[in-house]
Amino acid sequence: MILYLGVRTILLKKFEVPKELSDKAYQAIEATKKSGKVKKGTNESTKAVERGLAKLVVIASDVDPPEIVAPLPYICDEKKVPFLFVPSKEKLGKACGIDVSASAVTITEAGEADKLLKEIISKLREIRETGKVTKG
Repeated sequence: MILYLGVRTILLKKFEVPKELSDKAYQAIEATKKSGKVKKGTNESTKAVERGLAKLVVIASDVDPPEIVAPLPYICDEKKVPFLFVPSKEKLGKACGIDVSASAVTITEAGEADKLLKEIISKLREIRETGKVTKG
């Protein structure tokens, strides 16, 4: 996705993920909030990535204006932290246990969701490397 901001142009590093994978990301966040640690919002997520604490960053694709989350994919790539876009900021907020929407959520300690987190990261690598995902 390309955003035109007058003279500046921002390229959002978005890529499509299957619905099953975004659903697993919501599940991982729900499980992590009970037994691990999550950071909520763009600012906390950015800090977690920059400090080397982030295991997975989940970004809502319906954030408006998109400039709010635009730097996150670049920071994640720079720090080699896996990230993915999910369709709903409302569902993302509910998944991490808050009553409002969340533009981004970062898992810093997976707790009981460790196996699910590893599965998500593996599928993300596959998508980024090949451009498609296999079932299973």
